[in-house]
Amino acid sequence: LRTHQWCFLFFNVLLFHVLLFGADLLEEYFLRSLPLSYTDAKTLEIRERASKLDMDPLKANLSYTVSSAATCSNREVFLLVLVCSSPENRTRRNVIRQTWGNVTDTRGYAVLTLFALGKPALVTTQLEINEESQKHRDIVEGSFVDSPETQTQKMLMSVEWTVTFCPHARYILKTDEDMFVGIPSLAGYLLSLTQPEDIYIGRVIHQGVPNRDPKSPGFVPTHQYSEEFYPDYCDGSAFIMSQDVARKVYVATKEVPVSVPPDIFVGICAKKAGITPIHSSRFSGEKHISYNRCCYKFIFTSSNMQEDELFKDWKETSDGKDCSL
Repeated sequence: LRTHQWCFLFFNVLLFHVLLFGADLLEEYFLRSLPLSYTDAKTLEIRERASKLDMDPLKANLSYTVSSAATCSNREVFLLVLVCSSPENRTRRNVIRQTWGNVTDTRGYAVLTLFALGKPALVTTQLEINEESQKHRDIVEGSFVDSPETQTQKMLMSVEWTVTFCPHARYILKTDEDMFVGIPSLAGYLLSLTQPEDIYIGRVIHQGVPNRDPKSPGFVPTHQYSEEFYPDYCDGSAFIMSQDVARKVYVATKEVPVSVPPDIFVGICAKKAGITPIHSSRFSGEKHISYNRCCYKFIFTSSNMQEDELFKDWKETSDGKDCSL
C-alpha cells in the first residue's frame, strides 16, 4: 500500500510538471505560425515606411504635456515597460515602483518602467502628477482627458512615444496597473528568442466579435469595422512588441479607426503590417492566478492584484531561492 501511495504521488507531481512546462514547449515549437510571405502591396508599403521612419518631425509635433523623454534618449534598453495607469492612481504607481517596477537590470540587460497617463479631470490632480513626474521621471502624459473612451488614444500615444523617444528599446511590454509582472522570467524568455523581428507575443484572442449594440459603451459601427470577426490579437492586459513591430504598428495606425478597443486596435494594425501574434499561456490575460511561489517565478503576468498581495508575492518570488522539482 505504501509503495502504491508513493507511486501515486510521484505520478501527480510528474503530471503537474508535464502540463506546466509542456504547454510552453508546445507553443514554442508547434503553435507558432510559419513565416509570412508578404505579397500584399499595402503590407509591403507599411513595412517599407516603417523601416525608413523619420523621428524628427514627430519630435517637433509633441502631443504630450508631461514627457520623460530624457530617461530614454540615446539609451540601449532591453525591455521598456509601459504601464497604462489612471491619473488618480498615484498609490498604485508607487506600489509598482517598490515591487516589480523597481527592476532596472536583469541578466545584465537594462529594464525601464514608465507610466502612460491621460490628463486628469481636476487641476489639483494635475499638480500632483507634475510633482510626481519631477520626482520619479517616469511619467508620459498625453494631451487628452483620461477616460474609458480615450484608452485607444492612450495606446496610440504610447506607441508614438516609444518610436519617437525610445527607438533603441529592443522589446516593449504594454501592461496595466493592476498586474503582477515577472520581469526575470519574461526577460529569460525574450533572450531565448531566435527571431529578432515581428515579435508580438501575449495571450492571443481568436475570433473576437465586434460589439454591435448601439447602447453599449464599446459599440463599434459597421462603417468603422465591417468584418464579422476581429483578427487575432493579444489581450490588452499585457503583451510584448519588438521595436520594429512598434514602428510598423505606428505607421499602420493611419489606416485604423480609434473607435475600437486598444488591444484590438493594435491587433488590426499588426495584421495590416503582416504581423501574426504569438500565443503564450504564461500571460494570464484578465485572470488572477492563485499564488504559488514557483508558479509566479515561471509565469509572466497575473491580473487583478491587490496592493498588499503584490508586496507579499514580489518579496517571496524575488528572494533568490530556486524552485526544486
